[in-house]
Parts: sequence; structure tokens; C-alpha cells
Amino acid sequence: MALQIVLSPSQRRDLEAVVKRRSSLATHVRRVRVVLLSADGASGAEVAMRLGLSHEQVSRIRRRFVEGGVEGLVEQPKAGRKDHAVPPETVERIVQLALSPPPPGRVRWTTRLLGKAVSLTSATVSKILRQDELKPHLTRTYKVSRDPEFAAKVRDVVGLYLNPPQHAIVLSVDGKTQIQALERTQLPLPLRQGRATRHTHDYKRHGVLDLYAALNIATGKVAHSCTNSHTAADFLSFMKKVRRQHRGRELHVVLDNSSTHSTAEVKAWLAENPNIHFHYTPTSASWLNQVEGFFGILGKQFRLSERFDGSAAA
Repeated sequence: MALQIVLSPSQRRDLEAVVKRRSSLATHVRRVRVVLLSADGASGAEVAMRLGLSHEQVSRIRRRFVEGGVEGLVEQPKAGRKDHAVPPETVERIVQLALSPPPPGRVRWTTRLLGKAVSLTSATVSKILRQDELKPHLTRTYKVSRDPEFAAKVRDVVGLYLNPPQHAIVLSVDGKTQIQALERTQLPLPLRQGRATRHTHDYKRHGVLDLYAALNIATGKVAHSCTNSHTAADFLSFMKKVRRQHRGRELHVVLDNSSTHSTAEVKAWLAENPNIHFHYTPTSASWLNQVEGFFGILGKQFRLSERFDGSAAA
């Protein structure tokens, strides 16, 4: 015998509100329509035909309403599998391992290493790490400057960048050391349609080179010089070259705290050239030197390790 559905005024208002609400789930609305049609006197067969349901589905929905009322038609949590859930203590262990130093001989933790340590798959470990926003594959370097004159030096250098002295030239100077001067044993074969550029796997060694560069902050032009060593004499020789290129101009040079930049010979040369002024970046803060960005671009865009003859920095 079919269940009789009788609605009170408040129940009908609640059910009609569910149908009108745009955010209601389609399955929830379908169950509500079954109850409303049944309350209006429609038979089970008619309700099933109008809503595209089976007779068994209509009967189950009616029983849910009779037993649970309006709330009985709300979405019920799915049972699903529970055996794959990771215990809280295992999740905590994964997090603690990811925050700890990696195993001996490893640079960092990986999801496979963590999964092996706790007997879980790497996919499960990845999900747990994402939930806790842990990314052990990412690394960053940092070092806090302990220069007692840090603030004053930063103001000095940044002031030069933002508001240089009138009619003066601001140069950012540094050296890139230990560049391998390598050369392929044969010239590379050019790129062709459907074929990649090809070159030999072996190369000739020509020792190492040091690159000195002076970046003009205003124009972006770079003066450079390559040497076989990195001494105070090499630095002074390069600075004399820079002075000749800007003869008669006042120069403000941003430098790091390398010992080659403040030897007695360099200080004597500065005394002879009062229109040249050195500005030192704070200790452990060479990132303030704009030429470091140039070296970074140079290292990414040019294969310095294959062959370097100075032309790349021109």
C-alpha cells in the first residue's frame, strides 16, 4: 500500500522554498518534487513518469519524508571507503619528516622518500603536503647582513640609483670569476628544418677566465674586460680603462667589499683621481649591486662554459 503524504502549511512552505532556491542541489529538488506531487494526490506511477524515476526510487523518497520529515530529504553523507584514510598520527609524522633534514646523502626530501618512510604512496604524501602547504622541493638562499653600517650604506647606494649627482655617471662594477673557457672540438652543425642543432660531446679546455664589468646605471651600457686572474692589479687595470672611457667625468662606482677593491694601490689611485668615488655595498648584501643582475642574465642567455672570448659581454 502506497504511503500517504500529508503536508502541514509550514512543511509545504519549506519544500517550495527549496525548489525556488537557485543554490539547491538538483537531486535535493527532485526529492522535494516527489513529495509535493505525492501530497497533491499524484500516484507513484505518475510521479515516476513525470520526474524520470523508477517506482522503487519514488517509494524510497516517500519513506525518507515520512520517517525524517523535511530534513530527511537533505543530502546524506556518502558512506564510501574508509580503509584508505591516513591516520592523524601518520599525517603528523609526514609533516615532521618533511620539516626535518633529509636522510644522509640526500639533498632534500621527496614524496617517494617520505612515502617509503611511512609505507604510503607518493601521491598520498603529495596530497598531505599540499594540504599543509609544504614544498620540500623548493629551496632559497639567504644571509642576514650584520654590517653595523647597513642602513647608511643602503641609503647611499639606493640614493645613487634613484637620484644620482647632477652631471655624474653612476657605475655598478663587479667581477665574475672562474668562467671556464671551453671550446667544442668541432664547429656545431647548424639548425635545419626538422633537425636540431648538433655539436660534438667533447671539448677542449682553455683554463678559466675572469670577467670584469661596469654597468652604466643610466644607459645600461656595459664596459668589460677579461683577465686570467682576479687580483687587485687586474681590478685597477680595469678601472683605469673605465676612467679613460669617461675621461673628465665625475664617476660614482658601486662595489662590493672584496679585498681587491681597497688595497693601498687602489687607494693611492683614488687619491690621484678625486673625481672618482667608491660606494661600498653592505657586507653580505652584494644583491644591491645592479651588475649582479647583468651577470645573472649573462649566465642564462649565453653558454659561458662552452666558449667565452669576451664578445658575449659586449
